[in-house]
Amino acid sequence: MRGAAGGANLLALRSHNTALVLDLLRTAGGAGISRLELAERTGLTPQAVSKITARLRGEGLAAEAGRRASTGGKPRTVLRLVPGAGHALGVHLDRDELRAVLVDLDGMVVAERRAPLGLGAGAEAVLEGVARAAEDLAAQGLGHLVVEGARVPGAALAAAPTLLGLGVALPGPLDHVRGVLHRITGFPGWDGYPLREALERRLGVPVVVDKDTNAAALGLAVGGAGGQRGSGAGAEEGGAGCEGGSRAGAEWGGGAGVEAGSAGGETGSGAGGQRGSGVGGQRGSGAGGQRGRGAGAEAGGAGARGGSFAYLHLGTGLGAGLVFGGGVHRGARTGAGEFGHQVVQLDGPPCTCGARGCIEALCLAAVARGDLAEAARVLGTGAANLAGLLDIDLVLLGGRTVAAAPEAFVHGVGAVLDARARREGGHDGAVPVRLAPGGTRGVAEGAAQLLLAPLFGRGEGG
Repeated sequence: MRGAAGGANLLALRSHNTALVLDLLRTAGGAGISRLELAERTGLTPQAVSKITARLRGEGLAAEAGRRASTGGKPRTVLRLVPGAGHALGVHLDRDELRAVLVDLDGMVVAERRAPLGLGAGAEAVLEGVARAAEDLAAQGLGHLVVEGARVPGAALAAAPTLLGLGVALPGPLDHVRGVLHRITGFPGWDGYPLREALERRLGVPVVVDKDTNAAALGLAVGGAGGQRGSGAGAEEGGAGCEGGSRAGAEWGGGAGVEAGSAGGETGSGAGGQRGSGVGGQRGSGAGGQRGRGAGAEAGGAGARGGSFAYLHLGTGLGAGLVFGGGVHRGARTGAGEFGHQVVQLDGPPCTCGARGCIEALCLAAVARGDLAEAARVLGTGAANLAGLLDIDLVLLGGRTVAAAPEAFVHGVGAVLDARARREGGHDGAVPVRLAPGGTRGVAEGAAQLLLAPLFGRGEGG
């Protein structure tokens, strides 16, 4: 009988199956999980699981976590993920500062940096700032792994054998697939700039570029936010944590790089490419699922199926990250989520985008006046429009401005959604509004997940 995660015993899906196993090892934590349990939860044969786990152990990604009593026969060996076997850098480029983190395979922050850096300073200054932060973090968190003699400018990252690459999150709009920026609101000079290519050339490691809101939403989805409205807190966990498409997930190749379809590492957005004798990777095009384990998540075998949420980020600007079925929704041109530039007041005050009456302009103007109640009401109006249009399960609020007055925004936005629910009637009640976990470094941590999540078959949508 096939498990709910839908593993497939085909060579062409080897990367998907490896992602299923890796994700179960990760979510099992230090207690570990047995090969028999892996087979039951993935639907793979015991032989397939044995081959995958042997390969993962050989590559240093999995290790024994002890033995567990069985109902008959000898005790079962349990396996666990080795968090230190892989790392990713995440950088949040805001309009006026840079925040960067180094995380391990569990998503735990190993080191972090914060520094003033304005997008208006120009490409060279921004590239230098990102490079300096990334190399400082690698030296702090991975210095013991860097090959001696490789400590020269531009070589430190490539010399760290466990480093998968760098995720960069910044205000949109931008082209996530190509890693090219568009006309960032307030900074039109970045239009057409190939940020991913420039950073890869400068740093020598794979780079993924995405909007700040999408990165934060990805981090929240991987962490279990969302789920189905009305299912209550304290979700039931189970299954493989990945509702995969035909090629969802990723595989790490040891030494020779990756298998399954191409020579060397391959990814739609530059993540997890082949790195000499280090870790290679391939990200499939299928949708990654979400293992629901947070409040309000309903996890039946394969994770929070059908769960959806909107992450609204209010800082120096305003945007949204959208998650459906556990995957980030970017749209056909990766431009979804430009929430702040919906016009809610015709002939209203001018916005830096060139339009008038945008919700971002109205909201930030209220914040500047110190009228947080009005700012929350405006934000709630936009959230209500979004809830009515997309029928989402949950609204999560984040960003520097929200973090400075969380109760005011959660209460104010919630009041607008409550009023909408009363007008509409029905039995489901209002869409709940909550403060997003992660605080002000949530975007940077989500940026690191741009590299990590595909390895576990998680978080990718349309």
